[in-house]
Amino acid sequence: MDEKRAYVYAIASVLMWATVASAFKITLRYMEPFHLLFFSCMVATIILFFILLVSHHFHEIWYRKAIPHSIFLGFLNPFLYYNVLFLAYDLLPAQEAMTLNYMWPIVLTLLSVPLLKQKVGVKNIVALFVSFFGVIIISTHGNPLSFKFSNPIGVFLALASTVIWAIFWIFNVRDKRDETVKLFLNFFFGMIFITIAAIFIGIKVPNISAMIGATYTGIFEMALTFILWLKALQLAPQTAKVSNLIYLTPFLSMLCIHFFVGEKILPSTFAGLLFIISGILLQQWKGNSIKRRSTSH
Repeated sequence: MDEKRAYVYAIASVLMWATVASAFKITLRYMEPFHLLFFSCMVATIILFFILLVSHHFHEIWYRKAIPHSIFLGFLNPFLYYNVLFLAYDLLPAQEAMTLNYMWPIVLTLLSVPLLKQKVGVKNIVALFVSFFGVIIISTHGNPLSFKFSNPIGVFLALASTVIWAIFWIFNVRDKRDETVKLFLNFFFGMIFITIAAIFIGIKVPNISAMIGATYTGIFEMALTFILWLKALQLAPQTAKVSNLIYLTPFLSMLCIHFFVGEKILPSTFAGLLFIISGILLQQWKGNSIKRRSTSH
């Protein structure tokens, strides 16, 4: 019974995450990246508060010794991560930003050397080159020998988002508190950083289309889907079987981008994604020490 529920939660999460790249791009037609960050994170914080309120872990938010850690993580995600990610989506086609963001497991492996004191073997080095070749294919629109990037700043931001997420993941996994508690506190303190930035940048009241997109992003990218995914991993007898479903997300996301955003999916994007996913699977082959327990980021 638990296994069936795990698959239901996991499939629901995959389907929700498959739509968010399209939601980002459509919403950014109506509002600036920072405004999307402000309103979507505000929605996510409220949703997470009510989820935590009905859980049995609400009292854990008052654990003072962990507050500095949550402040740091809140700065990384949502404040810094989504700032960079939304800017990347604003500059790049959704298919490129989404696919390049999938480099984060490879970046995680590289950062595990200085931060977790892990060794990187030949397999991981080969995986890095395989995935990086996919990045080159995508960012040069299938002409890797030209080294002419479609949008160098956008590509840099998309790849920078993977570094931020990988750093966040490493520090977050060390924190053994309840995941819902951690997620709420991250967004609570992240919202403080976002509000301080808003004082200097300014906030415009969004129109209804923009607010619908921001609300959708806050619920299905930042809050509810994380909870469902974590629940799926907790219920699954074998985490690996469920977690591998996440690799369906980018392919389903391409379909959504094509039909909802109206982008023509380039063969170079699809080919590059195959290289990136191949590199990720190669580094995880035969039980890599870093287990993927997070999301499509």
